Amino acid sequence: MPEGVLEVDRISKRYGEVVALADMTFDVRAGELFGFVGSNGAGKTTAMRIALGVLAADSGEVRWNGGPITFETRRRIGYMPEERGLYPRMKVLDHLVYLAELHGMSTNAAHRCAEDWIGRLGLRDRRGDEVQKLSLGNQQRVQLAAALVHEPEVLVLDEPFSGLDPVAVDVMSQVLRERAAAGVPVVFSSHQLDLVERLCDRVGIVRDGTMVACGPVDELRAGGESRLVVDAPRAPAGWADALPGVRAATTSAGRTVLELEPGADDQAVLHAALATGPVHEFSRQRPSLAELFRNVVTQEAAT
Repeated sequence: MPEGVLEVDRISKRYGEVVALADMTFDVRAGELFGFVGSNGAGKTTAMRIALGVLAADSGEVRWNGGPITFETRRRIGYMPEERGLYPRMKVLDHLVYLAELHGMSTNAAHRCAEDWIGRLGLRDRRGDEVQKLSLGNQQRVQLAAALVHEPEVLVLDEPFSGLDPVAVDVMSQVLRERAAAGVPVVFSSHQLDLVERLCDRVGIVRDGTMVACGPVDELRAGGESRLVVDAPRAPAGWADALPGVRAATTSAGRTVLELEPGADDQAVLHAALATGPVHEFSRQRPSLAELFRNVVTQEAAT
């Protein structure tokens, strides 16, 4: 296995009769942004905590660089929990220095890195404030700084964008891109699927503790149901309903969106559209990640 790879290999976890994870498998590669998406209770946080060694799996294994997760390995992981994991009465700078020292940094190195991330994340004016006096968005920035301050070799972030304003989202996104560009594997969960689609190299979709789809965003979207967008302003209502392979058609102001069955002949659709008059647009449309997520989860639930 190449250097810098976090592997989650067939991990399972039960709480009595409740199956939290069932043979969960995925990996996060060096320099990659991996999005971990799923409904509430799907198992994302449980998988992350097992990856960190906070929870023990009933079966399966988590490996970093081909070896098991150990105490020393965990010190090289940057973790950002969904819940606030900060001491509310500690001052921002003191808090970050303390956490960096817990990860093995010298006091001088801890101060240097803490000041660096305070500046990078726009917290310089709040460095002497108690955490509890910060807004929720600034607390989230401190939480990210806490995950980064010890210069981790891998980042595991649980809902890092929760509660952030658009400016803070941009700052957070840029930091994650930079860490990935530096060769750090980055895995994060989020319900903001448009953001996941924009940021991530690969995405894993989780349902009921199982990975139901995993791969590059473009490949996942390409595997979804194909649609055609046809702008034929003179076409009458229902003009495409009888065409072979057309599952559904929605027309508004002359613009028709067609859902096609696999193997449907789009040229037959174009011929039918041209028969009604001019065609101003004829383009194939792939589902967004949000649409793909809904389709995958709905299909799995129905089986």
